[in-house]
Amino acid sequence: MPECIAFAIFLTLLGKHCANTAFAQHSFDLEKRRKAKEVQAVSDLQFRSCVMDETALSLGTIDVSYLSASADCSISRCKHSSEEWGEYNSRPTLFRSATLKWKEALLSRKRPFVGRCCYVCTPQSRDNFFNSSIPSLGLRNVIYINETHTRYRGWLARRFCYVLFVQERDVHKGMFAKNLTENVLNNSRVQKAIVDEASEPSAPGSFAQTDPKAINKVKKKARKILQEMVANVSPALIRLTGWVLLKLFNSFFWNIQIHRGQIEMVKAATEMNLPLIFLPVHKSHIDYLLLTFILFCHNIKAPYIAAGNNLNIPIFSTLIRKLGGFFIRRKLDQSPDGRKDFLYRALLYVHIEELLRQQQFLEIFLEGTRSRSGKTSGAKAGLLSVVVDALFSNATPDVLIIPVGISYDRIIEGHYNSEQLEYVNSQSQKPVPAPLSLEQALLPAILPSRPNDTVDESAAASLPNSRDITCEPFRRELISNLAEHILFTANKSCAVMSTHIVACLLLYRHRQGTDLSRLVEDFFSMKEEVLARDFDLGFSGNSDDVVMHAIHLLGNCVNITNTSRNNEFFVTPSITIPAVFELNFYSNGVFHVFIKEAVIACSLHAVQSRRCRNGTSGASPSLISQEHLVRKAASLCYLLSNEFNVSLPCQVIYQVCHESVERLIQYGILLVAEQDDQEDVSPSLTEHQWNKKLPEPLSWRSDEEDEDSDFGEEQRDCYLKVSQSQEHQQYITFLQRLLGPLLEAYSSAVIFVHNFSGPVLESEYIQKLHKHLISRTEKNVAVYAESATYSHVKNAVKVFKEIGVFKQTQQSKDTILELSTTFLPQRNRQKLLEFVMSFMVL
Repeated sequence: MPECIAFAIFLTLLGKHCANTAFAQHSFDLEKRRKAKEVQAVSDLQFRSCVMDETALSLGTIDVSYLSASADCSISRCKHSSEEWGEYNSRPTLFRSATLKWKEALLSRKRPFVGRCCYVCTPQSRDNFFNSSIPSLGLRNVIYINETHTRYRGWLARRFCYVLFVQERDVHKGMFAKNLTENVLNNSRVQKAIVDEASEPSAPGSFAQTDPKAINKVKKKARKILQEMVANVSPALIRLTGWVLLKLFNSFFWNIQIHRGQIEMVKAATEMNLPLIFLPVHKSHIDYLLLTFILFCHNIKAPYIAAGNNLNIPIFSTLIRKLGGFFIRRKLDQSPDGRKDFLYRALLYVHIEELLRQQQFLEIFLEGTRSRSGKTSGAKAGLLSVVVDALFSNATPDVLIIPVGISYDRIIEGHYNSEQLEYVNSQSQKPVPAPLSLEQALLPAILPSRPNDTVDESAAASLPNSRDITCEPFRRELISNLAEHILFTANKSCAVMSTHIVACLLLYRHRQGTDLSRLVEDFFSMKEEVLARDFDLGFSGNSDDVVMHAIHLLGNCVNITNTSRNNEFFVTPSITIPAVFELNFYSNGVFHVFIKEAVIACSLHAVQSRRCRNGTSGASPSLISQEHLVRKAASLCYLLSNEFNVSLPCQVIYQVCHESVERLIQYGILLVAEQDDQEDVSPSLTEHQWNKKLPEPLSWRSDEEDEDSDFGEEQRDCYLKVSQSQEHQQYITFLQRLLGPLLEAYSSAVIFVHNFSGPVLESEYIQKLHKHLISRTEKNVAVYAESATYSHVKNAVKVFKEIGVFKQTQQSKDTILELSTTFLPQRNRQKLLEFVMSFMVL
């Protein structure tokens, strides 16, 4: 699956609803500018197309606050960042003084160019559709249409420009799939499934015992399923919907910005006569419309969109099918006896295969449902596995995979507080399992005294080295890595919005409130930090205006009062549970930018607190082993692996943690000890024991690594000190607070396990645990109210199952939980609690 393109679209809403897909908005037309004169910020919808072997690619854009001029800029020049820097330079802020001093030269650079193909997995595809001129092609506001976008000129053309524009789009019936239903029904795999369904249970597949009437009955059933599944695309309705969306989007969006270079790359990919697979992150119902609308505006064929059958409602379902949507069951096997529905599986597989064979485009939401937490959810790779299987069955020579990152200033739905506050028994979808279990990777670090605390070599050896797709373990690993690669790239391509930064600062920097001027200073500095880490922004303009715009969008979640001191405004986050949950939702939009450094900061606390408890053996208490720190960070990454990913499947988690430590050294937050100090240090006994108990998957280096690599002995013997400057200590505290809600949720869940009385239904246990966390928050026991969100509860229970705290048995359709023999002893549960609590800063 070659990777070839990146595609970015920015969308900005008027009023209180602002959506965008990953980057910063670069320009808006003068008319819209006058409508919202007080706000120069924009929320952008970035659409990221990355066509790839196993990853994705996406392109950056240019922020007018960084470039003084642009060919696509249709507004007056915004204040240059250097001018804004001078305005706030009188009082250095936390982020500036902590990390930016060494990177001040970057303040006048262009926006980062994000989303390129993975150079490890797809080195050839990385440059296939890219050239050095692509980033400078500029942006275009898709919904700004006038007579210049049509073949006609004059007053009448200006009056009816939308109609003329839509009429000139290249959409016709021949672009889409033909005879889908008949081709699927005549496929040999479907024919066999029909015979098996109609056959006697004692002799499946036997033609001799099959009643022709039974076969006809099953054929009618299969045809009925296909009538619900197959889309019947109508070019006329696509044109009409395009005109309607132009009207609607112009009424409540400022603009929808796209990068011209990315569009050209997408067009070049379509000329390869290969199917494109768009895989967006899923945060709002509006996601369904955006991709089709953008492609329609640029004469690119609309994709077939996979939608859950919960949207299969009268009238609405007909409209969706006419626009390219096809409905699939949210749970494939819905037979009364719980058996696999082989007929439905065959129909779905052959349907996707036929679409790919006819070189149609697909749009699949890997997460399965909208994210309720503001972070990307785990991949449900069911349809992706069908695409992989179809590719290896030679239904198509190749496919182009396109991850799509989407960000919102404020989602159209408003918030998901009701679903985070109340237990929702959602239909579970089984994710693709990773080849290494959490029990193998993490449990030895929690219980180092277990006799069998290393990975079973025979189990590891059972993993095949073959690259044969018919080998089921290899197939699962391939699909798992591909799905993880796609979501990681799409998430990294998502732009950080103004509401994300403001919400993050209010929750984890100024939870007790701050002056508006100080909030603006920290906002500007955090914006620079985001860019310095090669993430993009979804806004541009003067920081004062951007912050006020974000506060307006956050609405009742933020309180503003006027103080008597210099007529200054004081900004505080609302302390109600729904408001904190909503702020946490938007704060998670910037979570992925600082997550690696936050993991190191919490691991730093864990290492220091352990040394203080156990004492040191010949080692200075102020010195920290870099190897020990990285190992501790890796174990925390495994613990929170259901909350976030810090690395791609092609990367070693230790290498990523090591690079994060090096970054903090570069910032000056961590200091390399002098050579004389290093020679006097001998590792403590506890560190030796900890290293020996660590399993091979968490090893610092592999046997294949070169002795001269960065992971050599010189690095292993490195000892570090923590900078004691106030700015650096405050920055470390900020990073530790970012993980505070997660660690509090997990530690509370471990405490709840102490009183476990099983066996119990998993759904019942999750509901009780959620009520317990909500009760802690309502009684003001919780340090972080956002620790009680339902997503944290669900992920904590999932981790406990994966590391072996619970063993699960299946009874009918229910999952029963009970304590495993490993954690029946109270002391082992206590060790688990100590392990989680060691990362928390109380």
